[in-house]
Amino acid sequence: MNRSLIEDAFQALASSDPGRISAVFTEDAQWLSPPGNATVVALKLIDHTLDVTHHMVGRKAIVRFWAEVFPRLFVGDLDVTFHTSHADGQRGIAEATVTATLANGNHYVNDFCFVFVFRNGLIHRVREYTDTARGHHMTFASVPP
Repeated sequence: MNRSLIEDAFQALASSDPGRISAVFTEDAQWLSPPGNATVVALKLIDHTLDVTHHMVGRKAIVRFWAEVFPRLFVGDLDVTFHTSHADGQRGIAEATVTATLANGNHYVNDFCFVFVFRNGLIHRVREYTDTARGHHMTFASVPP
C-alpha cells in the first residue's frame, strides 16, 4: 500500500492540485531538501518576497509550496520517472529522475532519492537527496542558442 502512496503523492504534486496534495500528507508533515538547493535559490531570485525554505513544516506549507510556488520555476513538462521503490509499514524509499522545463527555458533533469516516513496511511516526513551541483548548473546555466 505505501508504495502506491508514494506514486500517488508524486502524481498529486505534479498536478499542483491543493486538494490532491493535502490528501497524502499528515497535518504535521515535514519535507526536508538539501540546504541551498537550486529550487529554493532560484525561487527567491524570481521573487525575493517568497517565503521558501529547504525545510517545510506542516501540510499547509507543503501544499502551498507544491501548488503555488514550485510551478513558478518548473513551468512545463514535469515528469517523475521511478526507477525503484521499497516500502514497509512505516518507511519507504524511492529513486527517481525528475525532468521539466524551467521558467528560463532550460531543460531540467536530475536524479533523486526520497526517504519517507508514513503514519496512519499518510506521508509524515520526506527527506530528499539529489545532486545539488547538477541542479544548480541546469537551473542557472545560460540556455544554449
